[in-house]
Amino acid sequence: MFHLRTCAAKLRPLTASQTVKTFSQNRPAAARTFQQIRCYSAPVAAEPFLSGTSSNYVEEMYCAWLENPKSVHKSWDIFFRNTNAGAPPGTAYQSPLPLSRGSLAAVAHAQSLVEAQPNVDKLVEDHLAVQSLIRAYQVRGHHIAKLDPLGISCVNFDDAPVTVSSNVGFYGLDESDLDKVFHLPTTTFIGGQESALPLREIIRRLEVMSILLHGDAAFAGQGIVYETFHLSDLPSYTTHGTVHVVVNNQIGFTTDPRMARSSPYPTDVARVVNAPIFHVNSDDPEAVMYVCKVAAEWRSTFHKDVVVDLVCYRRNGHNEMDEPMFTQPLMYKQIRKQKPVLQKYAELLVSQGVVNQPEYEEEISKYDKICEEAFARSKDEKILHIKHWLDSPWPGFFTLDGQPRSMSCPSTGLTEDILTHIGNVASSVPVENFTIHGGLSRILKTRGEMVKNRTVDWALAEYMAFGSLLKEGIHIRLSGQDVERGTFSHRHHVLHDQNVDKRTCIPMNHLWPNQAPYTVCNSSLSEYGVLGFELGFAMASPNALVLWEAQFGDFHNTAQCIIDQFICPGQAKWVRQNGIVLLLPHGMEGMGPEHSSARPERFLQMCNDDPDVLPDLKEANFDINQLYDCNWVVVNCSTPGNFFHVLRRQILLPFRKPLIIFTPKSLLRHPEARSSFDEMLPGTHFQRVIPEDGPAAQNPENVKRLLFCTGKVYYDLTRERKARDMVGQVAITRIEQLSPFPFDLLLKEVQKYPNAELAWCQEEHKNQGYYDYVKPRLRTTISRAKPVWYAGRDPAAAPATGNKKTHLTELQRLLDTAFDLDVFKNFS
Repeated sequence: MFHLRTCAAKLRPLTASQTVKTFSQNRPAAARTFQQIRCYSAPVAAEPFLSGTSSNYVEEMYCAWLENPKSVHKSWDIFFRNTNAGAPPGTAYQSPLPLSRGSLAAVAHAQSLVEAQPNVDKLVEDHLAVQSLIRAYQVRGHHIAKLDPLGISCVNFDDAPVTVSSNVGFYGLDESDLDKVFHLPTTTFIGGQESALPLREIIRRLEVMSILLHGDAAFAGQGIVYETFHLSDLPSYTTHGTVHVVVNNQIGFTTDPRMARSSPYPTDVARVVNAPIFHVNSDDPEAVMYVCKVAAEWRSTFHKDVVVDLVCYRRNGHNEMDEPMFTQPLMYKQIRKQKPVLQKYAELLVSQGVVNQPEYEEEISKYDKICEEAFARSKDEKILHIKHWLDSPWPGFFTLDGQPRSMSCPSTGLTEDILTHIGNVASSVPVENFTIHGGLSRILKTRGEMVKNRTVDWALAEYMAFGSLLKEGIHIRLSGQDVERGTFSHRHHVLHDQNVDKRTCIPMNHLWPNQAPYTVCNSSLSEYGVLGFELGFAMASPNALVLWEAQFGDFHNTAQCIIDQFICPGQAKWVRQNGIVLLLPHGMEGMGPEHSSARPERFLQMCNDDPDVLPDLKEANFDINQLYDCNWVVVNCSTPGNFFHVLRRQILLPFRKPLIIFTPKSLLRHPEARSSFDEMLPGTHFQRVIPEDGPAAQNPENVKRLLFCTGKVYYDLTRERKARDMVGQVAITRIEQLSPFPFDLLLKEVQKYPNAELAWCQEEHKNQGYYDYVKPRLRTTISRAKPVWYAGRDPAAAPATGNKKTHLTELQRLLDTAFDLDVFKNFS
């Protein structure tokens, strides 16, 4: 179904008189199908109420009018009759009758308009007939087209014959403005050698078109195809139309189409969004070109997805060494007889006198020479030039050689004035006469009190990181399921008026006069497609902070392909840097095996550092060089302040790396999970390691055990240590940045406590979490001088128990292990 505003601008139906004349003779008595295709004659500019969201309302009115003209107001009845009668632009709509002396005259005028039209019932009937006839031609043309170059298509249309008549004509709107010629400014090169172009051509050349290339088996079988179509018309994800080109080999490796899909065509999935699907025989290059031009024009006109199904064949097997005759003998006997496309087309052109044989052979020779010379030159290349591989070179960000302009990172702290200003906006409603929910009023009031006390919680720290980057001209885009409010109702970046439907306010966009835009958008219930979209968005520019938040950390499971194939090895595979941020809520809260673990072990396993090699700790800018060499950064912050710093560092670094953040759930409202403004002022940085700063650090020689941990479990450990009165015997060091591993800072911590045994404590099960990653690196740090003990849950298949009592029992057991100073003596 086309949007009314699009049809009004682009299409025009037959006039009523033409419709009657065309179908008055020999009209078949059979029932005709009805498709709701609304085509109006008046341009949007002439009928302004057809633009914007009102077009949906007009569509509903028109549908009701078709069924019963008396079901709509008289003014709508007149408008729809005039439109279908071909009224000139701007005259189809007649204003409602005024309550004045002229009312009688207006009534008489309206009555004359009604009486001037043909019979309404006949008009509607003819309208439906036109639509049915158009559709019949479409279907019939598709049925009789020779699409399969091999002639072995499994689609059978014999059971659904279509009969059509040729007694119809169709014409388009007068779009004279589009054909007017305009001079081109000297700042553009779209004209080539021409200094002026028609407006239609200017628009065409200025447009950027999204094109996706698919295989037939994958198009039908992979869920990502549906997810992509599903995103095509969503406000924050649309590309305003994508051309999907399907290379239809009529086989998937060795699998026949009848085993690979339940639908007649591999492209039928596109019908979910009513995308036009053009099937074309790829042995006919001119037909392919024509169809592609039509598809491009469709996309350019309607800004909707369109599919081109190139029905062809695979001359060899799945690769040149594969033998396809094992599984498709008849198909490949036919292929062996088939002339190559180039040969067939060349013979056609020669027979038509377009070219002669010597000219054809000369062109082939030229192309072969180009390929052979390029192949020969490739053997002389000894150095990989990064800049040659950057199709989006991020001008000005790297040096001409594709290297960072520096290897340092400035302070990520802010002045107190900026922190206070952002905090005040975050705790207010910057729009007048806007009524928010009572519960949200309490949340904003709490934020305001925190600002007065110079403290931040998790949500406010995030707000300050985002707000400060917006001030610096950095566009921020946060997407994912329920991110506007936040899964745990902590963020509230989009406020909703409780009295006016769909009226919203984003305070983040009211921070500064000339700030960068902030985009926060709830996504569809998709991970694979949405994360892929955000990855591409982050690749477009280094001056944008693009974040994808999983509703729960383990939701990234269904986006694993994007993570494994593109985010983790992106720079190694394609020499492409990317600064995307993944926010993955993680923590054992006793809520069961689902939605507990973000599977940190998976991300740490894919880190590219060597656990057995101690790097040069004396190297200048050691921490920045580590970040530059790694494939991604993995952190688990224990304080809001550190979360604030790592978000700002992501943009202030002189290069881009993916950032994986395991974010908390219960810590969002934990009374101890607060940070002072002092931790966020100028001169402060992200802390890769947060060392012990209590009594144990004052007398390090008396410390019996040094516990290493990360994330939320720190608060469980400090509570238990205080309850056992062991604050002087046990030191607790938090590893905030897990990868790249902070060898240098951890070595200092171990050396500070010479009499302490070392233990790693985590709330995850032993075969999960961080232990297998941290242990060998800690051992390398200390030259394997001491063992690194484990305090945590036993190995398990599931990430967490579904029983609250069992959860608490396991937690107490790991705390007992962590603080029993004799527990590891029997293992020494």
